[in-house]
Amino acid sequence: MLMKGVTLRGLEVFEALAKTGSVAQTAALTGLSQPAVSQQLRNLESALGAELVNHGRRPMVLTPAGRNFLARTEAVLTELRLAQSELSVVDLNHLSTLSIGLIDDFDNDLTPRLATTLAESLVNCRFKMITASSHDILDALDARELHIAVAATSGALREGITEYPLVQDPFMLVAPRGMLRKPEAEMDILNALPFLRYEGSQLISQQIEAHLARQKLLFEERFEIGSHLSLMALVARRIGWAITTPLGYMRAARFHDEIEAFPLPFGAFSRRISLFSSADWADRVPRDVAQTMRRLVQGHMIDPAVQRLPWLAGDLKVLEDQSPG
Repeated sequence: MLMKGVTLRGLEVFEALAKTGSVAQTAALTGLSQPAVSQQLRNLESALGAELVNHGRRPMVLTPAGRNFLARTEAVLTELRLAQSELSVVDLNHLSTLSIGLIDDFDNDLTPRLATTLAESLVNCRFKMITASSHDILDALDARELHIAVAATSGALREGITEYPLVQDPFMLVAPRGMLRKPEAEMDILNALPFLRYEGSQLISQQIEAHLARQKLLFEERFEIGSHLSLMALVARRIGWAITTPLGYMRAARFHDEIEAFPLPFGAFSRRISLFSSADWADRVPRDVAQTMRRLVQGHMIDPAVQRLPWLAGDLKVLEDQSPG
């Protein structure tokens, strides 16, 4: 039993404050007011009988006791979030067939978990799940080869298709470790090394190139790489630098010791990943699958990414469905 004054909300506030060092940023992350954030922290410190942060420093820094307690707090909250994400609320017992396509950004961790979650709810149902590029997934949906598609969106309206937003995935710069300190002030270094592009037919490549054109930026065209992991391998081998997203970066965990990630130094922009289904499917299934996806993405992708790169907080986030119903 937790001692009086130690609450789940208090632990969440402490974790956010440890990452940001700011009451204002913590308030934005948690949805609380600044006075409420301060009160939650005071309650937690009072219950524990120890100061967790140095209140006289700006940004706030953890005390030795705070650093020790943070490790335990993160472990507890991670387990709670993962347990929550794996609870299935999808009722698929009435379906005779279900086919889903997902972009390969989720291959490492999320897709297997989603497959397990859905399969456990299926009885006497033909179930198909494929992974491919966003273009291929959406083409298959248009051709009525899939019931549900999870893909990055170009922003274009698709006739007869309903969209359920899932994730805002901001673009960022990745470079060989130690090559850059402040990318916004080191454009000469970026110009001197090759820009490693995604292969031109991919939607992510087209979105990046469109943004560079809006910023009136030109980089030499030498490399086009179709495989995300191959692209990150080239960065790790110090061949050049690239633009990717946090979801892509987290897929490349094997290269994290050799690469560094930075906020994009030339105009922030993001892609949106959504779940799509035929508009004539008036069932609750697409909406319920979308909500399951949001929980899985939060627990297995967003939380670990923000823990590794705290500056992503607030930009890499789940997008809730605003449509009625």
